[in-house]
Amino acid sequence: MIQWFTSLAPRLHRAFIEGDRWKLYLKGLGATLEMTVLALCIGIVLGVLVAVIRTAHDQQRIGQHNPILGILNGLCQVYTTILRGTPMMVQLLIWAFVIFKSSRNMIMVGTIGLGINSGAYVAEIVRGGLMSVDAGQSEAGRSLGLGYLDTMRFIVIPQAFKNILPSLGNEFITLFKDTSLVQAIGGAELAYYAKTIGGTTFDYMPPLIGIAVMYLVIVIVFTWLQGKLERRLRQSDRR
Repeated sequence: MIQWFTSLAPRLHRAFIEGDRWKLYLKGLGATLEMTVLALCIGIVLGVLVAVIRTAHDQQRIGQHNPILGILNGLCQVYTTILRGTPMMVQLLIWAFVIFKSSRNMIMVGTIGLGINSGAYVAEIVRGGLMSVDAGQSEAGRSLGLGYLDTMRFIVIPQAFKNILPSLGNEFITLFKDTSLVQAIGGAELAYYAKTIGGTTFDYMPPLIGIAVMYLVIVIVFTWLQGKLERRLRQSDRR
């Protein structure tokens, strides 16, 4: 055991210090965070759009049926079913080697793949939040002369946001960890650099354990920030 700990110091030096390899970890971490933020933005835009369409379809009054809304709702259902029903890895491979097979920017391809996948999950999260708001709130908005979009924007969505915040935070954390899959298509992110350094030093344990600690620390920090925001929103409700 003592001999193992004695040999650990030079292994850590080779994995993180020698040749300024720590810069590669920082570069990979920056790419990982950038992918996470951009993919979440794509996911939120798509998710909100899909959720609003599906909620509008489900909340149509009895006897009223908009055929265009019905078609859009069907397309949204196909989108969420396919994206949620197939593995993320398979989707990334399709994006990289089928749809964008001529692209060399795998970070961009990975971001698009992650974002579109996230949109399917965000759509269900947002739809659940919108449906949780009492229908009387929408009726009140209509009685004040607000249209459907204005009612959603000023009355329903602000109330739904507080309900969906925990789930959105979990989606961000999941998305952050799923960025490690992008290395399978050649995306130069954190896991990619750790694997490369492990192959160079012929010692995979220090770089892989190192990035695991990085992922864990960032998830803990974000979870703490999410909890703090939730507490602040609850305090504002009491006031």
